[in-house]
Amino acid sequence: MSKYPVITFEGIETSGKSTNLNTAIKYLVKKKKSFIKIREPGGNSFSEQIRKLLLNKKFKLNKKTDLMLFFAARSENFEKIIKKNYKKKIILIDRFTDSTIAYQHFGMNIDFNIIKIINKFLIGNFKPDITFLSTVNTNNLKSRLKKRLKLNRYDKFKLNFYTKVQKGYYQISKKNKNYIIIDSNKKSISEVKKIIINKLKKII
Repeated sequence: MSKYPVITFEGIETSGKSTNLNTAIKYLVKKKKSFIKIREPGGNSFSEQIRKLLLNKKFKLNKKTDLMLFFAARSENFEKIIKKNYKKKIILIDRFTDSTIAYQHFGMNIDFNIIKIINKFLIGNFKPDITFLSTVNTNNLKSRLKKRLKLNRYDKFKLNFYTKVQKGYYQISKKNKNYIIIDSNKKSISEVKKIIINKLKKII
């Protein structure tokens, strides 16, 4: 593994994914490591405009449009940010290719082969070195969503959708040795921090 690994953070809404990403960022800053952070959807200025469209709860996008917008944002990020920094800086990505499989395939029932073919076209054989998957149960998901001051389009799906997506993540993890699953229902914030930091110490 390169001393500048690609690390992704995955998980459904309110699973603690963003908190875990921030833990990694604070650790890298403390250790004065060179890194970049991007998110999906989002990243560069164009992809951030796509993010606004995708998350706008006023729009009722069909699932094919939804998928293509995600891919458009990824294409821009990969060509303009990821390729430029690959093996030069640690790359942290807030959701990446497995998110598309979990949400658009398992959640929205889009053909997996379509996703696989387009993704291969966009990024070739590029893949993360490590993935932190955050999980959450239905009760905590509901209570945490209620506490959010602002809800975007992806916060307003039916609970069954998130259940399907999370089950999809579990299936993906079974085929990937680089997955580290963090159960936000059972682990305290301090315990989760230790898991993330200890892993970073080993690979960086």
